[in-house]
Amino acid sequence: MSESPARPAAKRLSLPTKLFYGFGTVAFGVKDQGFSYLLLIFYNQVIGMPAHTVGLVIMIAMIFDAISDPLIGQMSDNWRSKWGRRHPFMYAAAIPVAITYGLLWNPPQLSETGLFFYLLGVAVLIRTFITLYEIPSTALAAELTTDYDERTKVLSYRYFFAWWGGLTMTLLAFQVFLRPSEDHPVGQLNPDGYVNYGLTAAGVMLVAILVSSIGTHRHIPDLVTPPKRKLSFGQVMKEMAGTLANRSFLVLICAGLFNAMAGGLVLSLNLYFNTYFWELTAREISIFAIGNFISAALAFALAAPLSLRLGKKGAAQITKVLAFVIAAAPISLRLLGLFPDNGAPMVVPILFLQTTLSTGLSITASILISSMIADVVENSELRTGRRSEGLFFAAASFVNKSVSGVGIFVSSLILLLIAFPQGARPGEVPEAVLRDLGLLYVPVLGALYAASIVFVAFYAITREGHAESLRKLAADAGSDGIETPGPQ
Repeated sequence: MSESPARPAAKRLSLPTKLFYGFGTVAFGVKDQGFSYLLLIFYNQVIGMPAHTVGLVIMIAMIFDAISDPLIGQMSDNWRSKWGRRHPFMYAAAIPVAITYGLLWNPPQLSETGLFFYLLGVAVLIRTFITLYEIPSTALAAELTTDYDERTKVLSYRYFFAWWGGLTMTLLAFQVFLRPSEDHPVGQLNPDGYVNYGLTAAGVMLVAILVSSIGTHRHIPDLVTPPKRKLSFGQVMKEMAGTLANRSFLVLICAGLFNAMAGGLVLSLNLYFNTYFWELTAREISIFAIGNFISAALAFALAAPLSLRLGKKGAAQITKVLAFVIAAAPISLRLLGLFPDNGAPMVVPILFLQTTLSTGLSITASILISSMIADVVENSELRTGRRSEGLFFAAASFVNKSVSGVGIFVSSLILLLIAFPQGARPGEVPEAVLRDLGLLYVPVLGALYAASIVFVAFYAITREGHAESLRKLAADAGSDGIETPGPQ
């Protein structure tokens, strides 16, 4: 290489920087909550598409993600402009993200085949445009600082805003948009509410992306400038393969995939459980959305201290075990006949506490895994001589989006296997079908959590190892490479 990229310093970041950086992920949170929580029931129970067809559409869109994510990550890593590597992509994504998300919730009157291709086209577009923003934006975490613990704090802000943004729109959906009407007495089955939700959510996503991009724009001169290189397509593919072959990165991707699948399964079937298994009203369900605000705040408060005390790997494993045990407890107790009957006064408080704790612990694990991915950047740079934040976080973006892809597909398969009735009303679903739903859900969720925990165990980068990588890179650069921590 004719030129070596400058490396970011191990520094603390100011509160405004963290807030601007984190706020942008409101857009991803709104999209992710919509895909995971509302999309399946909207297209299945409201529009009338078979559940397995909706799952198939999202899985096909995931194939496009598998292609676009690493390509955008690689482009972002090597982009040279007066606005740096990341911001040109972030600005370019804002308007297309808003337009395509609005179209998702306002499908035209089409045949079943036409509706299939409409949903497929819009799903591919919204996921591609979110990728165009989310990958470069997330990659900034590893560029703004190389500090082991500061990265966890920065990513805590990111997850906090993602969850609060998505949850706010979910709460608005149930409290404002999905209201019962004369023609639609069940609020969450009211088609007009989804149209208004989609338009509002699209506007929120546009604002979030622009505010974050503009707010972090001043840091562009301090960020990494890639060297000038002319590479053939074959050389690019070879470099990408060599970068992604990092062992610690591979085990994290596998862990993150199973973690995302578990999260997607929970979110996709959550509304089915709340509506049919527990027979809750839309207003009662909205209470759980409020509980999830507490979950995000809990994760924000726990991630950095747990990382400091237990290390990122140990903390991620412990939080995943606890998340599963708490998540599975009420359903398991109901199947054993040990849980209060639906409508009993204690049902909603117990489910509120269970949802709040299990979700908070699951978010904490996700923050830690993302911070571990950021630490792979220097480990890889030491071996390859290239900083590949965008490429690594492209894989992270792909895994996060699988929450609404693989998770929805697995959920749709479960509904298909148990012959869950289409157009069902609460209280009218056969008891045997609800029992089968619980009997399939708990073991599948446990298997996904277990797989994630096992893969995390093979992650090899420790706090000491990360510090050693920074020391070696600084020595190779001929300087200490570390600035005195201070506000930025």
